[in-house]
Amino acid sequence: MSKNLNIWFFISIIISLFVLIPILTVFSSFFESTSEYYELLKNTFLLEYIFNSSVLLFCVLILTFLIGTGTAYLVSFYEFPLSNFFKWALILSFAVPPYIYAYSLTAFFENYGSAYSILKNLFGDGDYNKFIPKFDGMLGAILSISFSLFAYVYILTRASFLYQSQNLIDLGKNLGFSKFKSFYKVILPAARPAIVAGLSLVAMETLAEFGAVDFFSINTLTTGIYNSWIAFDDLAFANRLSFFLLLFIFTLFILENLSRNNAKYHFNTREGLKQKEKLKLYGRKSFLAFIFCFLIFFLSFLFPLSQMLYWTIKFPENFFDLDIFDLLINTILLVTLSSLVLILFSLISNYGSRVSNNKVLNILSTLSISGYAIPGVILAIAFITFIAWFDETIIKSLGFLSIKKIFIGSILGLVLVYFIRFYSLAFNGIKSGYEKINISVDESSYLLGYSKRKTFTNIHIPFLRNSLLFIIILISLEIIRELPITLILRPFNFETFATTAYISASEDLLEAAAVPSLFLILIAAFFIIISSKYILRDNEK
Repeated sequence: MSKNLNIWFFISIIISLFVLIPILTVFSSFFESTSEYYELLKNTFLLEYIFNSSVLLFCVLILTFLIGTGTAYLVSFYEFPLSNFFKWALILSFAVPPYIYAYSLTAFFENYGSAYSILKNLFGDGDYNKFIPKFDGMLGAILSISFSLFAYVYILTRASFLYQSQNLIDLGKNLGFSKFKSFYKVILPAARPAIVAGLSLVAMETLAEFGAVDFFSINTLTTGIYNSWIAFDDLAFANRLSFFLLLFIFTLFILENLSRNNAKYHFNTREGLKQKEKLKLYGRKSFLAFIFCFLIFFLSFLFPLSQMLYWTIKFPENFFDLDIFDLLINTILLVTLSSLVLILFSLISNYGSRVSNNKVLNILSTLSISGYAIPGVILAIAFITFIAWFDETIIKSLGFLSIKKIFIGSILGLVLVYFIRFYSLAFNGIKSGYEKINISVDESSYLLGYSKRKTFTNIHIPFLRNSLLFIIILISLEIIRELPITLILRPFNFETFATTAYISASEDLLEAAAVPSLFLILIAAFFIIISSKYILRDNEK
């Protein structure tokens, strides 16, 4: 046991404990006293926060399930016009964060918006506003979040469908099932673990969403947390609300794991299974499959992209008024620093777990990767709470100068919270790569006289090169889209495309929000296209 307690072990322990700080802060803050605002809110808006969060979550889960499984089923089991194109094009919805989709939805359907302009140009002057539907409030939030997040369900469900054997499909035929009955009696149950996993990710992102619900003035637990801190300067109560939201998330996490454990239909390999045959659709069925996939692609990506492009062209002064170069430099700076920190410490943690094989470390590592499931607004406020406590009780008591300015409202603070938020992506990505390196490789390395450090740098890192590249792409995509963490912790006058778009939209300047939103979509789409070869690996051949 003692031989495993090496420097790698202790560094890995420290990393895991650091990532756990926000979670521990939230739970400890639950027992702290709050201002009278808490009692007021508890008796007035708290139930509204919980109710709105529940309604939003339920509706988004239903819609993303229908869209995600429907599109995954069509591109996995059938051939129709542009089916190979839709296979990767549908994931471009990730390039459009919910808050930017919300801006597009409002800009198009609002009074005298884009829809009005189109009708006026086609048919001349008229009172068209009364015929144009309004997508605002809860409905607007549901649509914005659903069309931005359904790809989680699509990707995981499609991957599961690809592993389904033709034998399973033939079973439905032998039982006399129709195609529809085979789908919900045989195919869908077999993909249940993947669907549940996708819906769990959607649920966590929905509960964490701030920009879209704030834009549509929907009071949820997330907006309540933000307002408690911003409007009332009550960190204790913000953490109290965070506790309730974490209960939501951990309940979902437990249910998802139970669902996986209880799953009856799951294949880990295709060995010995008959390869699935795609059916070619003709005529009306082919047309309907194409229309459905194209409609989802249009609504989830082309629609918000076109709306932002339209506003940019219509109001070119907003383009020239914006310092694109500064926003790009700020974004690159955050992406570079965060990627380096995440990759470095995730590599160390994984290698520490590998060479130590310690149960305590394994448990801490498992707990530490839960950061991705915690909303950014909670992590940011929990981080501020911890720094404030540490500054008052430790630093000042020792006679040192305050450290708040070093961590709060600084690049360092942003990078540290990004690290906590996205540690799961980096850790799990590297872990999956490590699983492909047989432990005998390490043993052979030691026999050749390599130290643990030399084995790590000369053997493991080159082997993990492709995994590291994919992780960097994912981290870059997440940081470009991230709003609440950046909004709360950024330095003064330090803006990104996301914060610039949010500030303009919050001031009802949607046309001004179009330019940063357009750049954000295009940059995110670029990273998605690069990563698609990793995400959409076909294992059919």
